[in-house]
This record gives sequence, structure tokens and C-alpha cells, in this order.
Amino acid sequence: MSMARGKLGSEACLVAMGGNSLLDPKQKPTVRSQFEVTARAVAPIAKLIATGHKLVLTHGNGPQVGFMLLRSELTRDALHEVPLDSLVANSQGSIGYMIQHELRGALALLGSKAQVATVVTEVEVDAADPAFQKPTKPVGKFYDQEHAEALTKEHGWIMVEDAGRGYRRVVPSPLPTRILELTSIRTMVRDGMTVIACGGGGIPVAKSPDGRLRGVEAVIDKDRASALLAVDLGIDRLIITTGVDVIYVDFQTPNRKALHEVRASELRAYHAAGQFPAGSMGPKVEAALYFLDHGGKECLICTPEALPEAFEGRAGTRIIAD
Repeated sequence: MSMARGKLGSEACLVAMGGNSLLDPKQKPTVRSQFEVTARAVAPIAKLIATGHKLVLTHGNGPQVGFMLLRSELTRDALHEVPLDSLVANSQGSIGYMIQHELRGALALLGSKAQVATVVTEVEVDAADPAFQKPTKPVGKFYDQEHAEALTKEHGWIMVEDAGRGYRRVVPSPLPTRILELTSIRTMVRDGMTVIACGGGGIPVAKSPDGRLRGVEAVIDKDRASALLAVDLGIDRLIITTGVDVIYVDFQTPNRKALHEVRASELRAYHAAGQFPAGSMGPKVEAALYFLDHGGKECLICTPEALPEAFEGRAGTRIIAD
């Protein structure tokens, strides 16, 4: 299927959910509490689907993979350790299960029989990506210096000190280049199914010297993978949910200004001026600009609960292609 024939345009919308939106910091992160939080997170999504909108959903997995890494660390003397690509796959299954289960239940309460399914998604990255030479993405728990040095010696992990809180492992975060299950995702959306895909940015795979794709120890940025998926599906609208109501410039100053509607060129200028740090809004702005530079028409950034209002232009930040 060619990209032209496969273009979904305004027929569907992609919603990128943050991994933290599936956790409540006031509750212990048990499986039961995560299901409860997920039920609240998908309620606005169910309203959109029930009114006839076709959606593709992606989600983060940072906190959840951190739990899995800790579990692997605590049981390392009794069980084999699990590589990072497999942990991402595990999180796609477990988080996808929570989302599809709670979303299906919410849809049933609204009288909708819309179908929901999770696709375990592999995303190719370039083995020569510079990120592999300079890991920057923190994963897992904090360690003291002695334990960090032992892990470096035993496993070859790269550990960095994090703001005086201890040492954390850092892994590469290469750019996504190709979504392997793209055709299947497109077909399912065409058939009217809500698809959950590219969880945690996708399972990172790269070509090995023998030409085969193999899993790699890396983490792909969820928002960038979401933007790539939206571009490859030919979707006009991308929505990224986050913890702030709108994008701000001069955020931590008395001159803070909310951007309710902004053109891509204006947002790019703000980003070049250093308004959006790498540890907060920067990756989301970069994903939005990538999407708009490659054929997308608009990107919305809002809180999860404001999703229906943002969809109608009454909340969040609307970024328009030039």
C-alpha cells in the first residue's frame, strides 16, 4: 500500500498519553491502583470514540519500566535479567492491557461497541545513531556511588550522578526511523478499531552486521515515535497530553505567557531561544514540529482531562502548520 492510498487525513487522530498519567503519586503504584488511574485517564478518550471519532493511541512507560528494572535488579541472584528491549515489550503488553480493558468498559457504559486492540510494536532505529555513543536517557532507580561503580564493572552500565540524588543508569535514546507494524495499524484503523500502538516509544530494534533486525538496549522518545506514526499514517491531527494545561514561555518568571494558539514558525523561534528545556516541554515541542514539518496540519498539547475540550479548540495549546 502506498503512502498516498494509505493516508488517513482527518479520518483519524493520534493521541499520545504520558506514562505518568497512568499513575497517581498519592497512591502506591499497585496493579489495582494503576487500573483505577487508567480508568480515569481513558474516560475523556471514550467520549470521543463514542461520538464517532477514530483514534490511534500511544502511551509512555517510563515509571512502569523503572518498576520492571527494579524488580529485575532485586531478583538478579535468583532469575535471569531481562534486557531493556524486552522490558519495553513487557510494558507494551501490560499497559496496553490496562488501557484497552478500561477503555472497553468505559465505552460500554456509553453504549458503544467500538473495538479496541493493542499492537506490540517494534520501531527501527539507526545502529549508527550518535545517541548510541552518548547515552543520555535516565532509567531505573537511584544508587549510591559504591553500588553504581559495581554495576558499571559487572554489567558495563553507564551511570551518571543526578542532581545530588544519587547515580542512575543512562541509556541511548535514538531517533525512530521506521514502524514495523505500520500496515497492520493502518488496516485496523481503517476497519474502525481504536488501536494502541508504539507503547513506550516502541520496542527499539536495529540492523546488526548480518542485516537482521535485533533488539537493542535503548529507549525511544514516546512523543517522537508518536509523531512518526502520525506522519506515516498520514494523520492530520496529533494530540499530546501532558501535566500542564498549555505551553508557556518564560514559564518560571513573573512574565509567564500562555500560548493558546501558535504557528510552527513562532514555536520554533521560541524553542531556538531556549524556552523549552530538554527535561520538560522540549521533546514535546520537537515532536510537534517534526509532525507539522512532515505533513501534519495541527498539534494540540493539553492535560488528559481537557482532551474533549482541546479537541473542540477550547483548551490546551493549538500549534498550526505554517
